[in-house]
Amino acid sequence: MNFENTLSFAKAQDEADQLHQFRSQFLFPKHNGKDFIYLCGNSLGLQPKAASDVLKHQLDNWANYAVEGWFDGNEPWMFYHKELKKLMAPIVGASPAEVCPMNTLTVNLHLLMVSFYQPKGKRFKIMMEGGAFPSDQYAIESQVRFHGFDPKEAIIEVFPRDGEETLRTEDIIAQIKENAGEIALVLFGGINYYTGQWYDMKAITKAGHDIGALVGWDLAHAAGNVPVKLHDWDVDFACWCSYKYQNSGPGGISGIFVHEKHFNSNLNRFAGWWGYQESKRFKMEKGFVPEAGADGWQVSCTQVMPMALYHASLQIFEQAGFIEPLRIKSIALTQHLEYIINEVNNQLGVVQYKIITPKNPEDRGAQLSIIAQRNGKEIFDGLMANHVLGDWREPDVIRLSPVPLYNSYEDIYLAGQALLKVSKDIL
Repeated sequence: MNFENTLSFAKAQDEADQLHQFRSQFLFPKHNGKDFIYLCGNSLGLQPKAASDVLKHQLDNWANYAVEGWFDGNEPWMFYHKELKKLMAPIVGASPAEVCPMNTLTVNLHLLMVSFYQPKGKRFKIMMEGGAFPSDQYAIESQVRFHGFDPKEAIIEVFPRDGEETLRTEDIIAQIKENAGEIALVLFGGINYYTGQWYDMKAITKAGHDIGALVGWDLAHAAGNVPVKLHDWDVDFACWCSYKYQNSGPGGISGIFVHEKHFNSNLNRFAGWWGYQESKRFKMEKGFVPEAGADGWQVSCTQVMPMALYHASLQIFEQAGFIEPLRIKSIALTQHLEYIINEVNNQLGVVQYKIITPKNPEDRGAQLSIIAQRNGKEIFDGLMANHVLGDWREPDVIRLSPVPLYNSYEDIYLAGQALLKVSKDIL
């Protein structure tokens, strides 16, 4: 696409956008009575207008049925998660049996590592990306300590080459091969939260399997953002939060994926009543017998209210055609944002803003991570004062994320105008 830095161009693109109507299904936060230009869906997605209705519906069910709501009404809570599974599966490239909504992200990461981190002999190490989100770092550190290992010896971190901001796939694969006899688990984030790099999940998964390791993914920044094919790529397990690109609300429920090849494996797991075989659950018998599929990793009972919020957003994804149509728009929106940032640099006469997210659309999602060469935090605060809401990551990155479900070309044009104004005022 040949982009233009004009309001008329932006409006024309929005008028031609077949997904533009979904914007009206979301609520935008306000600043001094004016809607924010919201470019922070990589941190917390906007509230669907349907959210209050679905919550009220479930509150009414609680009021009308009380404990009988588990089995009565048009959406008995006992089986409510199954409605979500049907809509979750296309977003991550899985079958409904392979996914389940439950808990929160880091809790699920721990539960899955109980099953899929199986240190034995010399094969006891976990490989991860350097600079992963802190929660992943802490979870992995604590898991290796739980098994009696020193994190300095048991964790292999892969960092970019000197002078580079992002990882090269060949370097990741080379490190996997170099440590082939020692790696028990390869566990990466699908998209790095800081740089916005989307790793080559298919190639990395194959490389891990080729040396006999298991491979898992934290899809916090990937699920609902980019097309992933967990089943076809033979991923062993994955988990994600749903409150970023999937708009389920702050602290919204997480999701897990377990490949069907592991359904009949005798894997360790931390068991709970809700993961017990559904048809016999209420017999209250001793001895854990897991429910088939990913549901067998459940521990506690269905979190009805968080699931209802997630359900509201998942139904919007279904209306939009799930990921593929959104991905087409996302690529164009993100390229437009990249163009606008470069235009700001041109008008300033200096490269004030350096984009560290990969340029190739195949290596990124909706997020661009930008380093302001000078006065970064002041620039960020100035954007906020001018009704542009992204987010700040220490020490020097502004993250902006045009989400295709609710962001527009006009949003991006106006954000660029605000960035130029703030830059001229501060620099």
